[in-house]
Amino acid sequence: MSQDEELKAVKSHVHVDDLNITSIFSNQNVTINVDHEVDSDEAMILALGYKQEFKREFSLWSVFSVSFSVLGLLPSIASCFDYSQLVIGISPISWIVAMVFICSVAFSMAEVSSAFPTSAGTPYAVSQLTPPKYSALFTWLTCFSNWLCQITAAPSVNYSVASMILALKSMNSKDYTPTNGHIYALTLGLQISHMIISSLPTKWNARINTMSTITNMIFLIIVFVVILAGNNRQDHYEGISKFNSNSIAWSLENQTAWPTGIAMLQSFLGAIWAMSGYDSPFHLSEECSNASVAVPRAIVMTATCGGIIGWLFMIAISYTIVSIDQVAADPQGLGQPFVTYLCQIMDTKLVNFATSLSIISGFFMGCSCMLAASRVTFAYSRDGLFPLSKYWKRVNKTTRTPVNAVLFNFFLGQLLLLLIFAGSTAIGAIFSVGAISGFVSFTMPTLFKITYAHNKFKPGPWSLGILSRPIGFVSVAFVLVMIPILCFPYVSGKDLTNDEMNWTVVVYFGPMLLAFISFIIDAHKWYKGPKTNIEEDELMYGPGPVEVYDGVEEKNNSKSDASETNVKEENQNSLNNEQ
Repeated sequence: MSQDEELKAVKSHVHVDDLNITSIFSNQNVTINVDHEVDSDEAMILALGYKQEFKREFSLWSVFSVSFSVLGLLPSIASCFDYSQLVIGISPISWIVAMVFICSVAFSMAEVSSAFPTSAGTPYAVSQLTPPKYSALFTWLTCFSNWLCQITAAPSVNYSVASMILALKSMNSKDYTPTNGHIYALTLGLQISHMIISSLPTKWNARINTMSTITNMIFLIIVFVVILAGNNRQDHYEGISKFNSNSIAWSLENQTAWPTGIAMLQSFLGAIWAMSGYDSPFHLSEECSNASVAVPRAIVMTATCGGIIGWLFMIAISYTIVSIDQVAADPQGLGQPFVTYLCQIMDTKLVNFATSLSIISGFFMGCSCMLAASRVTFAYSRDGLFPLSKYWKRVNKTTRTPVNAVLFNFFLGQLLLLLIFAGSTAIGAIFSVGAISGFVSFTMPTLFKITYAHNKFKPGPWSLGILSRPIGFVSVAFVLVMIPILCFPYVSGKDLTNDEMNWTVVVYFGPMLLAFISFIIDAHKWYKGPKTNIEEDELMYGPGPVEVYDGVEEKNNSKSDASETNVKEENQNSLNNEQ
């Protein structure tokens, strides 16, 4: 192709430095030539170093729908009964205190997402905000921490859903007791269905997640009403009123061997895990229109709405529960504390009804978790993070979605679920691992944003303004406190056995140690952080051929061919000199 023909094929120029962002192309006077007209969203992702590979068919509402589905308040609260109520009792104080700090983490991440709207998420931000000498190492560790959060999400949700299904079976069939094999097989079936759905085209996933969010909201309200209106505990137990008194409902009841303050911090695991889905919009940035505004708004909406609704739900539980000790004892052998709680306060038909709605909500939640996780695996494979990355980063030509990444996550999820056969304590580690790994990855860019990069961070259209650093310091301090707390077992001294041990230290810090060692031994030689997938012949170094506005300029076809050829030759010479 001649120079004239090459130049005529260029429809748009994206001048990176005109977009006022920090990226792998920043401050290099880079212009990207594109063979079609681009909008502001595509200009941004190109400036960040990536081609537009997905269709942007997610709106603010549909992105919020995915994150609210991942949040899955109803199944999350049911799944985390072990890690909240059975730790500090029934008081909603624990939830609301935790939410203040969780929201600070979410708001800080929302600001980061506006500045770096790419599906790579927080690791890309870390790569741009850390000291250059350590950028690759911190980016590498942030990637693996975030990835651990993502790949444990769907398995942990589906394990909880399977447990609730089998708890209903146990309640209605007194001679049935579920085995670990039953739980694993049922979880496998749920995982397979989510694998299929997550491989569908983006438009279908957007519709499914919108439907699931509406369903989750409706079911959450219905179960909330059923708990309050269907509560007939006074018919089951003599001498108690329909609702607990304020003094009982708001009291703390330490169920651990630690002081009450430590026990309350341990109980934050329930809220942290239940609320961990607010990062999902970040990973859907490349499929969302007006991403630099819609994504942070979706994160904030998810955290605030989820936090308030969850707190109201906790109040309903605290005023209706009969005995936390009885729930812990599980006299019916159901193996699911939330179902045991429902059995205390309502008839069997209502228990079946409320639990069934929780199961349906949990199914949609697991589906959204696998969807978000597949986009993370795709983004990290695009940067060459994993062995065989060239396969995991492929986008299916038919569905225009990363089907290989979905299959990869499914396989790893099933390996994690083998912990079911090691007992309830071992499989419970995937909950706390999800909490720690997510918090570390969510907060890492905030740490550098308020320290090393304080003076060079360029906020996006959505910003916290003067509150950025104060909120950032609160979120970082909270995470630093919670990391060791989430590794504490609930018993101590002579009562601490292998079965009671908190294996989070092994399940999280083991893989993270391996990731660190692999970087020191080998990866430091080739991993330099995010890398562009834009072809070198599409890049020009030096002054752009035309003036631009907002970083994008459509080709002016009225210019003479001779003039255009001269411009092309000048920029080609500049590129050759740079190389």
